[in-house]
Amino acid sequence: MTFEKTPLNILMFILTIGLLGAFGWGVIEYLIHSHHAYNVTREHPWGLLIAMYIFFVVSSTGLCIVGSLGDVFGFKDYMAMSKRAILGSIVTILAGFAVIAFEIGHPVRMLIYNVLSPGLTSAIWWMGTLYGIYLTFMIIEFIFLMRNDMKNARIFGLTGLLVGLAAHSNLGGVFGFLNARTISNGVFYPTYFILTAFITGIYLTYLMYGFRYKMNFPEEIKKGLIGLAKIQTLLLAILMFFETWKMMTGIYGGMPGRADVVEHILHSGGFVYGEVLCGMLIPFVVMLTTKWKSINLYVYASFIGMIGIFFMRYDLVHDTQVKPLQMMKLTEYQLPPKWIEYFPSAAEFAIGFGAIGIFFMLYYFGQKMFDLDGGDH
Repeated sequence: MTFEKTPLNILMFILTIGLLGAFGWGVIEYLIHSHHAYNVTREHPWGLLIAMYIFFVVSSTGLCIVGSLGDVFGFKDYMAMSKRAILGSIVTILAGFAVIAFEIGHPVRMLIYNVLSPGLTSAIWWMGTLYGIYLTFMIIEFIFLMRNDMKNARIFGLTGLLVGLAAHSNLGGVFGFLNARTISNGVFYPTYFILTAFITGIYLTYLMYGFRYKMNFPEEIKKGLIGLAKIQTLLLAILMFFETWKMMTGIYGGMPGRADVVEHILHSGGFVYGEVLCGMLIPFVVMLTTKWKSINLYVYASFIGMIGIFFMRYDLVHDTQVKPLQMMKLTEYQLPPKWIEYFPSAAEFAIGFGAIGIFFMLYYFGQKMFDLDGGDH
């Protein structure tokens, strides 16, 4: 296992060590102070760690979809991408599990009672269970891929994809079932999560291959990446269509707890500059105006897109809780509650972003241990 000492590799090594160190410090803070290390409150119980968990599992499902294009559905242009994409789906969900382990109060007890006393009416129970099954199928599929046993890889890949889509739409259902939060309640998020997962998977595929080939792509990989750019353009157009109607139906009628929250979202920098500009508009314009010929440019656009994806996840969690459920004054001279303020603590930043270091580390060792380029050349 050799380490090529290029400036980019050295930078990534330093960045990974720094992120892992931050993650370790955040975990120590959590173990000492428990949830008091976080800035979550009873009014705003979900914070950055929930957003980062969603960020990672969305990425995992997206990479699973990209990997399935070749080995499950048989599209030849994407065959060479299957191994790398499936490895990426495994390491991203492991990074997500690392984050959520320090958000749940008792992760070990959760694993025990998840089996002994399943909550079949709980969307969160289904989410955890389905993601556990999904990870198992992804690992088995990857083993068969490495053995070039395409028949069994296709069987487990298809099963894993279906379970992953079920788990991911169920994660959207965790928000869709929130009857008290009218901004989230409904059928939008279960479908929105699948759509944005595919978009995220394509962004990450570009970043992984841009790093792998140092922006000098073989012809076989170019075909797949150009195809993904065409798919991405369509998906981003659909996402912008979805978001437009979500906001319009949210404002229409002036329903308290929904219309005012939508107006608040539309005036927030995270939504305008993060979600819309970085996550959707810039990559869409770049891919559409270059007529799917500038792969190097798409790698940079994908990096900007991933910044936008982070804001999508963070805003999803924060904006769901930004409107207080208790709107009455509790004391005589108190002003009526307006918006709930939340900003992550240092420990939340350390664990949430430190998990990116876990992803970098696992992905690095994975690509060193396994021949992910079988069929690339």
